[in-house]
Amino acid sequence: MSTVVAFHAHPDDEVILTGGTLAKAAAAGHRVVVVTATDGRMGDEDDRTRLDELHSSTGILGAHRTECLGYADSGYGPDFYPDPPGRVRFGRADVEEAAQRLAAILRAEDAQLLLSYQANGGYGHRDHVQVHRVGKRAAELARTPRVLEATMPRELLRRVSDVCGVLRLPPPYDRDVLADAYAPSASITHRVDVRAVARQKRDAVAAHRSQLGAGVGARVYQVLLRLPPQVLAVIFRHEWFVDPTAAPGRLRDSIFDDAG
Repeated sequence: MSTVVAFHAHPDDEVILTGGTLAKAAAAGHRVVVVTATDGRMGDEDDRTRLDELHSSTGILGAHRTECLGYADSGYGPDFYPDPPGRVRFGRADVEEAAQRLAAILRAEDAQLLLSYQANGGYGHRDHVQVHRVGKRAAELARTPRVLEATMPRELLRRVSDVCGVLRLPPPYDRDVLADAYAPSASITHRVDVRAVARQKRDAVAAHRSQLGAGVGARVYQVLLRLPPQVLAVIFRHEWFVDPTAAPGRLRDSIFDDAG
């Protein structure tokens, strides 16, 4: 059996991008470790809500260890706020220092696989871009043999956006973001069928209650969370990864299948 470390930017990213994959790995007997760069807090408020939700989510997914590197959330959008008192926003963290923190976990766990992000950070969020930089360097420092980058098919997101437009629902991403978001389908090397763990993924998403927010988008999200697992499995049936060292070819159906 192998140890996989999933490195994410914020609490809730672990389930949105890799929740089903991690649940399947844990159920198969692999050791699963989740590390987030930030605790989800924008300021210096003393609030453990996001971290408590993270631990609830990873517990549902079957993770054996959950860690946070302790950086502050950098926020999304044109404004890059100053660092809060006594803390550094992950988007401007020293890459080498952050990579050393992650590498220490990779070494301690003797990780055979690191799940990280692509260079574009999926949709350009500065913390997600930084996850790519830090994850890549940490794998080098720890000599972790394999890295896979979590992604989604760009074409699928465009179709979802079109459907949202027809239904007059808020799309997941703006059209200008989708132009070069995530990855084209042809570049994806791993597609994991997560239908069998749809209930766990739904429950892990629901654990992040503070992120459900308000408004039409949140109402739609809550409706999805109330769907039976069989229906949810049809909507969210796959999770996707890119092996940055491999040429695209046959799609692998397991993160433990080397595409190199």
